[in-house]
Amino acid sequence: MTRADLHKQPSQVAAMFDAVARRYDVTNDVLSLGQDRRWRRAVVRAVDARPGERVLDLAAGTGTSSEPFADAGAGVVACDFSLGMLRAGARRRDLPFVAGDALRLPFADGAFDAATISFGLRNVVDPDAGLRELLRVVRPGGRLVVCEFSTPTWRPFRTVYGEYLLRALPAVARRTSSSPDAYVYLAESIAAWPDQAALAARVRAAGWGEVAWRDLTGGVVALHRAVRPA
Repeated sequence: MTRADLHKQPSQVAAMFDAVARRYDVTNDVLSLGQDRRWRRAVVRAVDARPGERVLDLAAGTGTSSEPFADAGAGVVACDFSLGMLRAGARRRDLPFVAGDALRLPFADGAFDAATISFGLRNVVDPDAGLRELLRVVRPGGRLVVCEFSTPTWRPFRTVYGEYLLRALPAVARRTSSSPDAYVYLAESIAAWPDQAALAARVRAAGWGEVAWRDLTGGVVALHRAVRPA
């Protein structure tokens, strides 16, 4: 099997997501066996957006993850660097979509009460710089929630999951995705991503405080939470 290039330039990653935008939500639902909906509900609970708060949903894609914040009465901004994703989302949802690079966000310092990024930090060319940029745009005392694929905690399941990532996931994507080759890159980027404790250390190193995480689906996904120090 051809190995994916995990050192892509931002323009390459954006183009990859442009290519999968048309069937992205459907493909995610199939590949995760519907678990992605549960994971996104957990993000909404962890952010705990209140009416009137401003929430940045970074790597929002088509806005699926942003809608619940708007429903809660928060002023959510759906931000992504894939114009294809934003166009697909704007055709389906009445949300404020903003094109933006995670390393140079087009927002003022302290503009948001909370920020979240789901399954996107892994695709930022410099995740540590991305975490620092999120720190910049969140007010002191504001919240961060990172939802990302992680490392299953039960060793036998970890082995099975690794086989699924590198073999079954691309095969299923060929039947459901508008750009199946992109899922080879996505699968291998998941396999190369740091585990829960290592990511928590990187969040702390970026300047965030009160860092904690919770495993979802046995560690397939981890929800990291943090607060910007006052």
